[in-house]
Amino acid sequence: MANTDWFRNVLKVLLIGALLLAPGATVCVAADYPETVQALQERYQDEVEAHVSYTRFSDKALAEGYPNSAYLFKSLAASEAIHARNFKRILDTLGVGTPREPLQPRPVESTRPNILHATGIETDEIDHRYPAILARIKPENHQAAIDNLTWAWEAEKQHRKLLGRMQDAAKKWFKFLIAHIEGEYVDYHVCQICGSTLVERPVDHCPICSQPASHYHAIPYVAAVRSDPEEDY
Repeated sequence: MANTDWFRNVLKVLLIGALLLAPGATVCVAADYPETVQALQERYQDEVEAHVSYTRFSDKALAEGYPNSAYLFKSLAASEAIHARNFKRILDTLGVGTPREPLQPRPVESTRPNILHATGIETDEIDHRYPAILARIKPENHQAAIDNLTWAWEAEKQHRKLLGRMQDAAKKWFKFLIAHIEGEYVDYHVCQICGSTLVERPVDHCPICSQPASHYHAIPYVAAVRSDPEEDY
């Protein structure tokens, strides 16, 4: 019996070796993806900092009496956390840890400068950071990293769109425009696969990652009570 087990183990080792050496077979190791690893670590750190910053911005907006603005920041924070989780998972598969640098979230100010900061960061990521990162890593052809970074890029575009009117309010006529925004009834839904952030849950599938719409979760409203939209008619 012992000889039989030994023989089976030898065959198993030989079979695994043959599969790894087969034409077209690859072994996924961090050394094969230096640019990808660096990019994922950079983006992981930034996404965690964004999650912390947006969570704090949400708390500040709620304290200042802007629950709808707080709700948007809370939803953006949830999306950024999904991006960070996705990047960490890929780094784990490569046998590489996440960065251990101290977090440097944005200092919390009042809601108006917080909005301007958030829209500025989203714009920089959309127009500069993500295109540059994807150009760096594409030659290494780590498809999961390319997919997840592209998903995050597309989600950031949604974030900028959602922040757009708030940015206009922060630039001029703040009290008037923010009052209008605060008087609206809105729900935010975030895809748990890619971080897509929408005001309406898709009917069939996510527009970014193409996964079933069932992966969207409604983000709970930040305040204990809000008015029913029918009361405004």
